[in-house]
Amino acid sequence: MFPIDPPTGFVHSKTRGPYTTHNGPYFHKVEDGGRFWHGLRIQHRHCNVHGGLHGGMMSAFADGLLATAISRGTGRRGVTVRMVCDLISAVDAGAWLDGTAWLSGEEGEMAYGEAEAFADGKLVFTASGVFRTFKRP
Repeated sequence: MFPIDPPTGFVHSKTRGPYTTHNGPYFHKVEDGGRFWHGLRIQHRHCNVHGGLHGGMMSAFADGLLATAISRGTGRRGVTVRMVCDLISAVDAGAWLDGTAWLSGEEGEMAYGEAEAFADGKLVFTASGVFRTFKRP
């Protein structure tokens, strides 16, 4: 197991759902101006048989980024309708993975987002998504 040691400014995310909590621990930070970041130290349990971050784990991380952007951007809860994740580079166990996302549009109850993530500063995936939004209970 690799030390978790998030970079300066990241704090432990404690309000995640059961699936994400199980796959964490996740961290987050919000920059001046409101741009948010999620982060995760890649452990062996996040990897495929070749020792690289599993594509499904990258996609789950991307979905979380996009959902956060939709929620922050619309003030509404979002449910994924469609997501496209372009996996650009492998990520080794022990790397720090972080990413950010933003609302790119809204139309009625639909919202659109874009995301990008980096491993130790190198771009490793981009993603886009369509979300159906709902008022919060």
